[in-house]
Amino acid sequence: MANYDTFNPSSSHPQRALQAWQILIAAAASRQTVTYLLLSQKMYRRNAQGVLDKVLGHVACFCNERGLPTLTALVVGKKRGTPGHDIPVDPSKTMDEIRELIYRTDWFDIVPPSASQLKAAFDSRPEVARER
Repeated sequence: MANYDTFNPSSSHPQRALQAWQILIAAAASRQTVTYLLLSQKMYRRNAQGVLDKVLGHVACFCNERGLPTLTALVVGKKRGTPGHDIPVDPSKTMDEIRELIYRTDWFDIVPPSASQLKAAFDSRPEVARER
């Protein structure tokens, strides 16, 4: 019998964000983008792209908080080929420049965030602070 934890339907958004992190750093190492559909299929084993906003938000907030390129910019719409409008990216850079920053980053040299670090970054975003 296997003696390890797996992601499952009851995994929290921060736990799923850690799963997305792993998939996205592998894509970055291969200089690839990933569609929302493909990412949802890898994570949930079904078409569930509509539930990725908060999961990816955790990753984006962590990247921004740590001064890393926004890894979630690699996730693109199937038809438009660009990230969603709410993905926080540097408006002074083109998507090609942003992707090059992501591809040039040695993600395997960065200690992966824990689910609690991803949650803390997401919970500290400005709009949440204003709601408190």
